[in-house]
Amino acid sequence: MVMPGHICPYGLKSLDLLKRNGFSVRDHHLTSKAETEAFKAEHGVKTTPQTFIDGKRIGGHDDLVEFLGGTTATKDTVTYQPVIALFGMAALMALAVGWIAEGRIVPVPAIERFISTAMCLLALQKLKDVEGFSTMFLNYDLLAQRWVPYAYIYAYAEALAGLLMLAGIMMWLSIPLALFIGTIGAVSVFKAVYIDKRELKCACVGGDSNVPLGFVSLTENLMMIAMAVWMLSKTGMAMP
Repeated sequence: MVMPGHICPYGLKSLDLLKRNGFSVRDHHLTSKAETEAFKAEHGVKTTPQTFIDGKRIGGHDDLVEFLGGTTATKDTVTYQPVIALFGMAALMALAVGWIAEGRIVPVPAIERFISTAMCLLALQKLKDVEGFSTMFLNYDLLAQRWVPYAYIYAYAEALAGLLMLAGIMMWLSIPLALFIGTIGAVSVFKAVYIDKRELKCACVGGDSNVPLGFVSLTENLMMIAMAVWMLSKTGMAMP
């Protein structure tokens, strides 16, 4: 569909996909709603675009991807892509900040910045939809199941701990906070996945993710615990 107020993104994707695979394309634009509905009725389809190769209808964009040997993801497809992107960006941001601060890459500060930045980014994912996160979180977190408000507090607590650790201030607050939520989280995930053998979605990157609960969420919590213990030993603070 190519109309004054709308150009079909899947039409553009299909066109690009065909050209990149060496096809010579005749691109037929549907320029009005009436023309689009008439096209769908003629071919007995519910969506556009539709691709035809040598007179044979291949189908819509997803059908074309599969025809050309690719795979398509659905909303239920399990994926680790959000986690890889988040931790990758956290690492690059930590290195960038270190380069500005020290003019070189210093391993220990870089790791500290990586973990605290990752905590902030993970919290951001949860804060985009606190209601959705809390619903998923209640499936496995032991404290939240006993005190529901904790499912709403958690994201803010993680964000606060991450920001304070990144800034290197108020360690008297950030250390026990990270240690508390990290420990509760690690125990909850370990029980749900490795003891109860439940197959759940991880709320670590927000309530709309399809990341399976397990290693990733456990790693998130263990990182918080490790960061808290490291900061505690570094500052020589005594836990209250």
